[in-house]
Amino acid sequence: MKLVLTVFGVILLVVAAVYFVMPADQLPGFLPGHEAGVSRIHAKHGIVAGVAGLVLLAAGVWVGRR
Repeated sequence: MKLVLTVFGVILLVVAAVYFVMPADQLPGFLPGHEAGVSRIHAKHGIVAGVAGLVLLAAGVWVGRR
């Protein structure tokens, strides 16, 4: 369980970085927020993905201690 939480946490942190670095028209099509012709970033998506990633990493640490 610890490994699963940690892996998903790291994946979400990478997704958060992608949201902050790439504009909406360059996002991969499978990510929510992909809009053709839009050059702004999706900061809210990045914040939510980053917070969720940190929560999953913390849960992985907490589960590992039990």
